[in-house]
Amino acid sequence: MSPGLADYLLIGAIAAAVTAAVTPVVRSIAPRVGWVVQPNDRSVHTSPIPHVGGLAMLAGFIAAFVTAWALGSFDAIFDDNSEPMGILLAAIVVFATGFLDDIKDMAPPGKVTGVVVAGIILSQFGATMFYFRVPFFDVLILSTDWTPLVTVLWLLGMTQAINLIDGLDGLAAGIVAIAAIAFFLYASKLNDLDLLLEPNLGPLVAIITAGICVGFLPYNFNPARIFMGDSGAFLLGMLLAVSTSVVGGRAAPNTQDFVGQTFFFFAPLAIPLLILGVPILDTLFAIIRRASRRQAIDVADKGHLHHRLMNLGHGHRRSVLILWAWTALLSGFVLYPVLTETNPSYLAPAVGALGIVLYTVLHPSVRRKRAEEIEAALDRPASEQLDPSRPERREAELSRGGGAATGGPGAVDQDLRSEAPTELLDDDVNG
Repeated sequence: MSPGLADYLLIGAIAAAVTAAVTPVVRSIAPRVGWVVQPNDRSVHTSPIPHVGGLAMLAGFIAAFVTAWALGSFDAIFDDNSEPMGILLAAIVVFATGFLDDIKDMAPPGKVTGVVVAGIILSQFGATMFYFRVPFFDVLILSTDWTPLVTVLWLLGMTQAINLIDGLDGLAAGIVAIAAIAFFLYASKLNDLDLLLEPNLGPLVAIITAGICVGFLPYNFNPARIFMGDSGAFLLGMLLAVSTSVVGGRAAPNTQDFVGQTFFFFAPLAIPLLILGVPILDTLFAIIRRASRRQAIDVADKGHLHHRLMNLGHGHRRSVLILWAWTALLSGFVLYPVLTETNPSYLAPAVGALGIVLYTVLHPSVRRKRAEEIEAALDRPASEQLDPSRPERREAELSRGGGAATGGPGAVDQDLRSEAPTELLDDDVNG
């Protein structure tokens, strides 16, 4: 007997409840043993904060996973299947790798080694993809020689993507929660249509991932009282890697009559890539940015998407919500044809994307930041001021009613400032 929606929701609720219950305990113990992160030039917090929230996430995962293992409704997935043990062991390995980095600051080769070991464990226990769709070409059946390499590379990519976006309070947990819920719906639909090879742990791992993120978010959203750390980021990345590979890499390769599989002509692997578009794009931009500067890929910087939003003038919370909105939009875009079994409509996603873009670039806080930058430029000595032909200079002079008639170079851009909000929000303070 296959598990129903109620069974999956129960397991997700257990993951959320246990994570929410254990997080305060971890938060109270961490400062006593020195498991806190101090403020630095890249952080946005100003006081020491515990950074081992991955402990609570691991507790939530184990509690939910073992409960599902013990429930009779999931027997079809767990009986005579080596994959659950592989997933459990790999989760402990990636967590331990991230946890050691949190408390000991491991070198990059050590972290990569830990993730590679977890990938090998997944491959040895069979928790990997069987097929790989090549865009515009064909479906490749992976041989036993290629399976370990593909599994390790997929795991490395996912863990690194989640780790890179974990730069603002609640950002990574929120994006993973949205992505995991979307992927659970997608996997469940394929499962209902008998398009997944059984037994398939993808829907279960996805709903557990969503649950632990939901349970952790109340303590991690700005102002954060605890960070997930590398231990939590690696764990979430590993769970996403498993759920996407055992679903995207096991959907029936010869079935072409379901729009959810043929969507973008090389789904279903395209579905998780689009749902996780924000962290994946951020990772690609980071690699390109650091390669162009001839820096190592693991060198930290402040060029990520969330840093750029804050540089525009958005506060901490608003930057997080904008990136959440992009994740939700991409998820809805790819889920619509899957769940409705109709061709995708591009109008609604286009309108949604335009709305997010306009909100991002035209919000009053952005104009206020621009006004302050122009004002600072005009306050500099004459030899350092902007050239009169520059559009910023003309914009400032026009807004003052002609410049010289209303004040000198240091005059305030009143028109732009008048549009700024009068109250100072909490996220603007933290941003």
